[in-house]
Amino acid sequence: MSHVSLIPFKVENRFTAMSDVPTGVEMVEAPFFWEESNKGAGQVIAVIDTGCESYHPDLVEQIIDGKNFTDDYGGDEANFEDNNGHGTHVAGTIAAAENGSGVVGVAPEAQLLILKALDGQGGGDMLNVIDAVHHAINWRGYNGERVRVISMSLGGPQDIPELHAAIKRAVANDISVVCAAGNEGDGNIDTDEHAYPGAYNEVIQVGAVNFQGQLTQFTNTNDELDLMAPGEHILSTYLEGGYSELSGTSMAAPHVSGALALVTNWAESGFNRKISEAEMYAQIIRRTTPLGNPLTAEGNGLLTLGLVEKIAVWSEERLSLP
Repeated sequence: MSHVSLIPFKVENRFTAMSDVPTGVEMVEAPFFWEESNKGAGQVIAVIDTGCESYHPDLVEQIIDGKNFTDDYGGDEANFEDNNGHGTHVAGTIAAAENGSGVVGVAPEAQLLILKALDGQGGGDMLNVIDAVHHAINWRGYNGERVRVISMSLGGPQDIPELHAAIKRAVANDISVVCAAGNEGDGNIDTDEHAYPGAYNEVIQVGAVNFQGQLTQFTNTNDELDLMAPGEHILSTYLEGGYSELSGTSMAAPHVSGALALVTNWAESGFNRKISEAEMYAQIIRRTTPLGNPLTAEGNGLLTLGLVEKIAVWSEERLSLP
């Protein structure tokens, strides 16, 4: 089975203490949408990565379960601790708790299923990832909870049919699969760069912009991009109870993973029923803002969770004009 590794990322800064809503979380307008979405409560997001620091003060209450698929810690399946940092950072962007200190994630009341499929060096066998996807599909919580989103900021250059089949199975079970686009971008929007599983049509592929809404130099461009999210100097949780700024499409994808928990809560409350994966996708895409780049460079545009409500207010104001 093919080797898989983290989507490359860069550690920009490290911090031991923090009290802030990260700029990326603000940029996708998550706080604007918290009241309508119950902050993602009741939604479970599976994070397939390097594990997670389970005792981090911003994450300890968010983790509902986990499993180790690697040989780390002697292959102990119950030990899904992060010995790299990447997985903890991704988990914090998705669902770090709103506890008055540290940082806060996009969906601060969602729960996390931590699936450690990559080792401390950020690598592993694609079979581990495939097993983790199937585990996420089959997993049930003590109260019947089920995974609704799988987040993967990893990839490889090869199309693996078994991985593709696992992703198709997840989608068929109404689980949205969110993947980082990859960091092989050359700055030329006319050339395509692909990484798998991001390049599969069934996944929600996320590219990266900076805080000015410009494409990052490193983000992949291709004809399967779905949308963009912040991916440069992203502040989130890190090892030893600390915090770090990282850059990469790995940091963009978890913004969308958390956002799916929010829009799913909002839509299911409004429709008074469970929505399908196709409906989850439609709801997230209708909350994007075009940035003026070709579709192959930005997909449908930048994730902006408050867009629908802003349009409604604007329309109401227009109708009330004399």
